[in-house]
Amino acid sequence: MNDALPPPVVLAYQPPWSWQQFHAHYALRALPGMERLSTDSYCRSFQLDGVSGWFCVQPMQQQNALLLHHSSSASACLPALIQRVRRMFDLDAEPLRIAAHFANDAHLARSFASHPGLRLPTAFEPFEQAVRAIVGQQVTVKAAVTITGRLLNRFGEPLPAGASSEAVQRLFPSPQAIAAADLTGIGMPGKRVQTLQHFAAQIASGELLLDMSQGSAQLIERLCALPGIGPWTAEYIALRAFGEPDAFPTSDLGLLKAPLWGMGGISAKQLAVHAEAWRPWRAYAAVHLWHSSTAQANSVPNLSEP
Repeated sequence: MNDALPPPVVLAYQPPWSWQQFHAHYALRALPGMERLSTDSYCRSFQLDGVSGWFCVQPMQQQNALLLHHSSSASACLPALIQRVRRMFDLDAEPLRIAAHFANDAHLARSFASHPGLRLPTAFEPFEQAVRAIVGQQVTVKAAVTITGRLLNRFGEPLPAGASSEAVQRLFPSPQAIAAADLTGIGMPGKRVQTLQHFAAQIASGELLLDMSQGSAQLIERLCALPGIGPWTAEYIALRAFGEPDAFPTSDLGLLKAPLWGMGGISAKQLAVHAEAWRPWRAYAAVHLWHSSTAQANSVPNLSEP
């Protein structure tokens, strides 16, 4: 790190917490030019409260904490940046309390006892995660990352001079940029392109507020009212964009085909019934189900959205 940079910030958490889980999650989804991972660090660009810059986190070896390095420009929005990073790495969760809720669950007790440190990785920026979710309809994670990378390279702005680093150089495209873009040849079906651009236009105009100010149920309802966005996408956005602990995309194939349900899997209706006992931590149940079927979940598409 450059000696001229601001001093790093220590972000404490309640153990257990798994760097390996977060590293694997972001490694699978990282966009070159905007994100960079090493074995012991995650770096990315950001734009927050009108400030552009970068940050980098590293797990501390002797403390239950992450070390947050950041560009000098980030000092102007440091409290907001810290809040976003804490949410991104789920540092405010109470893992033992959550695990206790599942201690007697017929389906997940063993998983929570074996992996109490599994948490809920979320995106730094809600709009970015919503774009990823829309792009990810009916395709694999790998394919979605490829298409989202094209959006970044074609329509993302470079970090301003003085706020960039060798690790990351570009910002994720703005709602205005995606709404107005020519997405010919981007790699998505025409209807999904229309869904994406209509969504971006709604955000750009202020007609749609992508926030949790009225709760997750209201956000999910607003999203499902848009053409091409159904319950899977809306629930996934609540889960991955905001870290909503009770969000649960019932129709997700990774959940329906998790190994504990056996060779035939389970229906979305059956899963919804089981998930009622998991409230208010259904998102953590989803994390454990995904964890149990990581390889399979990364190789199958998500269910179709209306």
